[in-house]
Amino acid sequence: MSSKQLENYNFKKVEAKWQKYWKDNETFKFDPNSKKPKNYTLSMFPYPSGELHVGHLRNFAIGDVVARYKRLNGFNVLHPTGADAFGLPAENAAIKRNIHPSEWTYGNLARFLKGMKSVGLSFDFSRTVATCDPEYYGWQQKIFIEFYKKGLAYQKESYVNWDPVDQTVLANEQVIDGRGWRSGVLVEKKKLNQWFFRTTDYAEELLKGLKNLTGWSEKVKLMQENWIGKSEGALVDFEIANDKKLTIYTTRPDTLFGASFIAISPNHPIAEKLAKQDSEVARFIEECEKTAVNEETLETMEKKGFDTGLTVAHPFDKSWKLPVYIANFILMDYGTGAIFGCPAHDERDFEFATKYDLPIKTVVKSANKDGFSELPFTEEGISINSSFLDGLSTSEAKKRAIEELKKLGKGEKKINYRLRDWGISRQRYWGCPIPMVYCEKCGVVPVNDSDLPVKLPEDVVFTGKGNPLANHPTWKHTKCPVCGGDAERETDTMDTFVDSSWYFLRFVNLVDNAPFDVELCKKIMPIDQYVGGIEHATMHLIYCRFIVKALRDCGYLIIDEPAINLFNQGMVLHKAYRDKNNEWIYPWDVKEEGDKYYNAKTGEELDCKGTIKMSKSKKNVVDITQIVDVYGADSARLFVLSDSPADKDFEWTEKGIEGCWKYLNRLWKLGVSFVEENRGNLDQLNKVADSKVLREIHKVIKDVTEFFEKLEFNKAIARIRELSNTLEKFEPSSMEEKSVLCFGLKSLIKLIAPFTPHLSEELNELFGESKKLDIADWPKYNEKMTVDNTVVIAIQV
Repeated sequence: MSSKQLENYNFKKVEAKWQKYWKDNETFKFDPNSKKPKNYTLSMFPYPSGELHVGHLRNFAIGDVVARYKRLNGFNVLHPTGADAFGLPAENAAIKRNIHPSEWTYGNLARFLKGMKSVGLSFDFSRTVATCDPEYYGWQQKIFIEFYKKGLAYQKESYVNWDPVDQTVLANEQVIDGRGWRSGVLVEKKKLNQWFFRTTDYAEELLKGLKNLTGWSEKVKLMQENWIGKSEGALVDFEIANDKKLTIYTTRPDTLFGASFIAISPNHPIAEKLAKQDSEVARFIEECEKTAVNEETLETMEKKGFDTGLTVAHPFDKSWKLPVYIANFILMDYGTGAIFGCPAHDERDFEFATKYDLPIKTVVKSANKDGFSELPFTEEGISINSSFLDGLSTSEAKKRAIEELKKLGKGEKKINYRLRDWGISRQRYWGCPIPMVYCEKCGVVPVNDSDLPVKLPEDVVFTGKGNPLANHPTWKHTKCPVCGGDAERETDTMDTFVDSSWYFLRFVNLVDNAPFDVELCKKIMPIDQYVGGIEHATMHLIYCRFIVKALRDCGYLIIDEPAINLFNQGMVLHKAYRDKNNEWIYPWDVKEEGDKYYNAKTGEELDCKGTIKMSKSKKNVVDITQIVDVYGADSARLFVLSDSPADKDFEWTEKGIEGCWKYLNRLWKLGVSFVEENRGNLDQLNKVADSKVLREIHKVIKDVTEFFEKLEFNKAIARIRELSNTLEKFEPSSMEEKSVLCFGLKSLIKLIAPFTPHLSEELNELFGESKKLDIADWPKYNEKMTVDNTVVIAIQV
């Protein structure tokens, strides 16, 4: 690209001008006293781990386009941002770089905010919060104490997923294929005293509330429905000996006559008792605990069992004895931690029974086929070989089996949820301290409100081993809030998902006497448009729904859900390259020649690993600073939303961004040349004549407006470009036609303004408009003018 081409439109000068104007005039500062209708648009705030790249830009650009569009339509828009700033990466960085996590975090945040401003994001930066700021996490501690007093926060001993490298507890969702989501090592099971939030108290409400979230995608709602995992089944008692019983939970009581074994979790009380008496049992359990198990890994892991020698009596026939196994694939925190195995009708049970040569008895056949289906047959059908259940459909057999169990005193109907209580304890430094104190006399007591925030100590030593707070020589020693005696602080910190589960409430107003402005939240909440990745569907988006409901029940809120509309953006993709040493190479160090790629510095041929999600670890990111310097902010904003639907993945290419830059130059020349040609009489161009071009302008305004409402930005941009092509070709021959062109250009400037705010503001000013675009009006179309004024008349010849 030649320097002459770059001189066409001086985007650096224009963008600097308008960014300074917005800053000096606090253009995007939210006015809580405005009489305009409110709109709360929020992009999920980022974790500041380095420089802003174009992968981040797409998420923020979507929210920014919505915010700017809403302002043009007369809304009082709240559009804040901040930083999800706590977390293990900062601690790891502190160890690696020998700096404090706060230094690393705030340095990254400053660069992030600078990057955000450089691309013209219309955030209300006066409301910026960082979750690592004591002003923020002190109020989070207040919320924790409110939950504790309400019984929503509690402590219990629990087996947890333990990362032996990071030496912290991981949520089930953070265990991927049995490995820690950050360290990548095999996760172990460990029993610790942990703090929990009672998310299960809200399981049914979380599930039922999904039907009211009409502005959320069906995909996200289905993911949440499956994660909550409501199932209707039965509790069944199997007698062991001496009138003792082993209770299991099953969703298929109709298959009880196909039972061939009982399997219990390695963490089941019976297993733990046996381990104290038998070293072989203890060794097997220890082996199981070396590999953390969640429901995702159950399908692929090898099924292992240990025959305890115990047997239980079948509830429908005392003489029918079933062996009891300890099995590595049974989770203690689902159901009762015990199951009955029906190999003919469950894939895991079939695999286990085949391995240990256990009976496999078919008790369900297909209702649509003659004879028997291939085992395991896991669908519903007709009961066979099942005594009083024979001939019944699966649904009928379930009811009949439960009736009989209840009659015999051997069981009852039970609703179960896959959702567990949220374990929030983390054994790390860089997180929100849990505001609880341990006193030998008074027990576990919350810190007094007057002593909040409980701040993190700054004089910590990061070794990478254990919890720096637990190892600190003085910080954990304190006085009991009740008796004043010697006590110790809780040294665990909160899961960072707690930080991000209420930040949108704090954004409403940064008050200094409460976690958030309760009265203003009544006016502003819920969020009108929330933007973020679908990867948050079963963690953040469930947690924030829970927090809102819990705060409602604590008297803080009057809403049931955090957001009316949710938009999940697609990922930004880019080619990734590796050298012969398997080291990743940055795109700007790659030279393309034909279908081959070379290291521009060394000349070494590189291996292109395909087009994949932008990732700092794979170095296939594009630094937004470089893009803004070469092409400008508006070109980048336009490109990330023009090439594909915003909810689909999008490939970043140099050719694509250059194409957008060239288009904006054309648009600039179109506007400037018109102003130059009509200087002195622009205010007289207000009498338009009906024409094909005028009707096309009205059609485009209508189409673009509808596309904006549906967040179909690529379609809106396509229609805008069609309009600019039409206006470029239009050669007016009268004042009325010049007025049409003037109307079209002014409309075009506003239609594209949410995407290209700097260019649009400059052109808007050149056209002599009195209103800046943050308070201007969105173009209006005349419905009658969106229909062609010609008709086809049939004639007879």
